[in-house]
Amino acid sequence: MRLMTISSGSSGNSSYVGTDTTSLLVDVGNSMKNIINGLQDIGLSGKDVDAILITHEHMDHIKGLGILSRKYNIPIYATYGTLDGIMTCKSLGTFDYNLFKPIKSDQSFEIGDITISSKSISHDANEPVCFNFTDGKSKVSIATDFGKYDDLIIDFLSESDAMVIESNHDVRMLEVGPYPFELKRRILSDKGHLSNEASGMLIKQLLNDHLKHISLGHLSDKNNYPELAYETVKQEISDNIFTSDIRDFGLTVAPRYEHGELIEV
Repeated sequence: MRLMTISSGSSGNSSYVGTDTTSLLVDVGNSMKNIINGLQDIGLSGKDVDAILITHEHMDHIKGLGILSRKYNIPIYATYGTLDGIMTCKSLGTFDYNLFKPIKSDQSFEIGDITISSKSISHDANEPVCFNFTDGKSKVSIATDFGKYDDLIIDFLSESDAMVIESNHDVRMLEVGPYPFELKRRILSDKGHLSNEASGMLIKQLLNDHLKHISLGHLSDKNNYPELAYETVKQEISDNIFTSDIRDFGLTVAPRYEHGELIEV
């Protein structure tokens, strides 16, 4: 399995997941140019994309969806609620609705040689989900945009070989920052976003002896710094039963405007 963030942050999110024979995009919240440039850097083009999977209908996850799906005729997989939200977003333009492939959370489906499973998450969107991907030999997980987690989420994401996990904000920066009160309350709510501390506590429960890569994603540009997110999560996971050197887990922060390292597990 391969994993690469194409961009990640409050200004736009997209990731690539693939194998030798199957290529998927998870969210397309950037311009088509940005996404295609990221694919080209790893030897792929828009014609190679077998499907687009959407976690939820917020613009920083769907901005490039209309133009990408029209140009390359790419199927779009999302929950019924998310597809409803996409259809009401007029700025995306028209769609060939035959490309819409509704999915249900807590069910699995296959695209090429990849089995995908989804799980409902707590966010202020219609029917948001996170995703697992496996080729039968390794497992990749992508989970961002959720304000809380529980044992079901921990079980769903556990035993991953590589993962992208939200580390959206530093609570103190958010509290004293420029956002209006209602937006701060939304971000801090159970349907908002994970703080650095919450992200670290979740990741600590997901550590295992074969985890090779952890990418911290969806950082706020106003209420976080990459170095702060990294150090906060590093501190949370340093005391673990698997290794004395957290470099073994491949902890990184996903870049905001450019793609990250292509990870193979």
